[in-house]
Amino acid sequence: MSTAAITDIGILIARTPGIKHGSPHIAGTGVLVRTIARWSQDGLLPEEIAAKYGFLHLHQVHAALAYYYANRAEIDAEIARLDTEAEQFEAEGQAGRL
Repeated sequence: MSTAAITDIGILIARTPGIKHGSPHIAGTGVLVRTIARWSQDGLLPEEIAAKYGFLHLHQVHAALAYYYANRAEIDAEIARLDTEAEQFEAEGQAGRL
């Protein structure tokens, strides 16, 4: 029988008001679930995502992806809102330079 420690994946993702604006993130890190989701959407494998940071473990990346897929509509809406805000900010900056 294995004596390996069992990790409760429920503790791997945190969502705390006042920390990262309440956005879900990998507990104990500043890495947002939406960042992991974007990289996955861009075609990066979980191993590649973990390697980008160097301090993330593969199980943390998988937990973030599981959280994303379980809450996809909410995370996708947040990503879309942030993209829209960024586009508006960029357009305002361009208009100010003309």
